[in-house]
Amino acid sequence: MAFTVRDWMMDLVVFVEPDSMVSETLATMRRRYIHSVIVNKTEDNQEYGIITSYDISDKIVAQDNNPAVTKAREIMNSPVIVVRQEMPLKECAQLMKENHIHHLPVVDRDENIIGMISATDFLVAAESIGHGPENPLT
Repeated sequence: MAFTVRDWMMDLVVFVEPDSMVSETLATMRRRYIHSVIVNKTEDNQEYGIITSYDISDKIVAQDNNPAVTKAREIMNSPVIVVRQEMPLKECAQLMKENHIHHLPVVDRDENIIGMISATDFLVAAESIGHGPENPLT
């Protein structure tokens, strides 16, 4: 049996508004023990965005920006690269590697974000692969 994104994704997706301050986003991430949030679409923000812990490190801390006066839209990555829940896990891992990213929103057939998969999820998947049937990725 081949593993798919659906098998390992987390169905918890946390959304923030584009005009919310990064300090609020940080508080949400810390309270929920998550490493990424999705920035909502709005009338003047037509694409989803994503903010990860790497963005906080690279765009706030390393650049000495104040999270209390920086808006989520200013540091988000957009448009986001997404994966479908039916995608084989191996392809998802390859997509992350090729794009140097660690978090991917998972979408359904209507392009609604229904989950997240991250590099951390592959730790558990890899362990399972090591104990499971022969070559479950393909």
